[in-house]
Amino acid sequence: MPIVVNLDVMMARRKISAGELAERVGITPANLSILKNNKARAVRFSTLEALCRELKCQPADLLEYREEE
Repeated sequence: MPIVVNLDVMMARRKISAGELAERVGITPANLSILKNNKARAVRFSTLEALCRELKCQPADLLEYREEE
């Protein structure tokens, strides 16, 4: 998939665990894992907003476009 989620990178930079972030954002740890492992087919803007708020970042810090070869 050409959209890559760099959530794990930002979590490491902010030194926050998946469980803590899921609780702060208000999603299940399972759904956060789906996002983190690039398995998600969609993400709600409200979830993206909450992730950016908690990680103090921009959407572009979490999402990256890579052309398929």
